[in-house]
Amino acid sequence: MGSTKTELYFVFMNYDPEYQRLRADRTKKGAYELDLYLSRKHDELLASTLLAGTYKKTLSLVIVDGFAVEITEAQANVLRSANGVRVVEKNQELA
Repeated sequence: MGSTKTELYFVFMNYDPEYQRLRADRTKKGAYELDLYLSRKHDELLASTLLAGTYKKTLSLVIVDGFAVEITEAQANVLRSANGVRVVEKNQELA
């Protein structure tokens, strides 16, 4: 059985043409639509992959298609094999 200690991980997604299309729209409306799209996409991935209440998404990143989430190492391994996920990396603080 894995550790139940949660840590901050960054999750980066595979290429998404809809993300690229929305990111190209530099208007205020385009920025709002991109924020909404990514937040919903990331929330849906987490909801379909992990048990509700066992994770805490802290932010969605707009500059890259990714997000930060507080999860266990075992949950990180589950996300690594999820469809559409490119990379899952644990946050490392620099001294």
